[in-house]
Amino acid sequence: MTPEGSAAGLRVAVDAMGGDDAPDAIVRGAALAVRDGVPVLLVGDTARITPLLPDDVQIPIVHAPEVVEMEEAAALSVRRKTESSIRVGLQLVADGKALAMVSCGHTGASFVGAVLVLGVLDTVERPAIATVLPRSDGGQLILLDIGANVDCKPEQLACFAQLGAAWAEVRGVENPRVGLLSNGEEGSKGNEQVRAAHPLIAASGVHFVGNMEPSAAFAGACDVLVCDGFVGNVLVKGVEGAAEVVQHLLREHIKSSVTARAGALLMRGAFTRFQNQVRWDAHGGGVFLGTKGVVVVGHGRANAEAVHAAICAAHRVATGGLVASLQSRLSAQSKSA
Repeated sequence: MTPEGSAAGLRVAVDAMGGDDAPDAIVRGAALAVRDGVPVLLVGDTARITPLLPDDVQIPIVHAPEVVEMEEAAALSVRRKTESSIRVGLQLVADGKALAMVSCGHTGASFVGAVLVLGVLDTVERPAIATVLPRSDGGQLILLDIGANVDCKPEQLACFAQLGAAWAEVRGVENPRVGLLSNGEEGSKGNEQVRAAHPLIAASGVHFVGNMEPSAAFAGACDVLVCDGFVGNVLVKGVEGAAEVVQHLLREHIKSSVTARAGALLMRGAFTRFQNQVRWDAHGGGVFLGTKGVVVVGHGRANAEAVHAAICAAHRVATGGLVASLQSRLSAQSKSA
């Protein structure tokens, strides 16, 4: 039985040793999640974690003496460090002892480990990592892949389209529109990979709306945007960088005059809502789509708020039946093919 099938009483396993400010920021973020009612367990070095636990929350710890360092090769570290916090957390999910796993550490090791320990869904050759970004029309855009597969075959992009559409449906989007990231909306645009993927996605059973430029996608022309992991990772980092520049420039302009500061006070609520929409630490990181278990990877620079968001996202995705929904869509499409 998958963790999704027995969710009652299960906790989200959190890699306490992954991230630039681990375990401190991870423990603080886990405590925030527990205070919000999300059940959590921490995985890592008990001696380092225990002194950081706040007095007002009870969080169980599963001891894992090894840590996958950021400079280590992903596949080798997962195979050799069987007692690492990443490997132990994934095993808890595989054994049905945890609802999902969250790590802000080595993304490559989490990905390889998820494939090896959890396995992949039927018909999935390579899982993808997806994230959610704000759109200018007030909606949200699911983007995948954002880093798991830097080189993709067209058939894999077609599978990503199905995975992204299924996740959008789990999130409550009816008949989600799927776009293929390209440098123009015409079917003849794009590199060889994009041009070959276009007819495959069109025949995949999703509501395909064709090639999509980033500006159109962020304006609301699609709900799911598909690309390879190299392009997706660069796009996400570009969006995060642009958002930080905008926020910085706004602060500088507001500080430039008394009139601007007075206006900013009147618009404080609007500015707060804007920051909550574009903050890199507000959306919970990336979700693995295509693995037989829920894994969420956060930013390496994660603060407590980012960890909190990632844990809540993992809990929401797992209790929402993501894995079962993905397998159902993939199975139905396989039978109709």
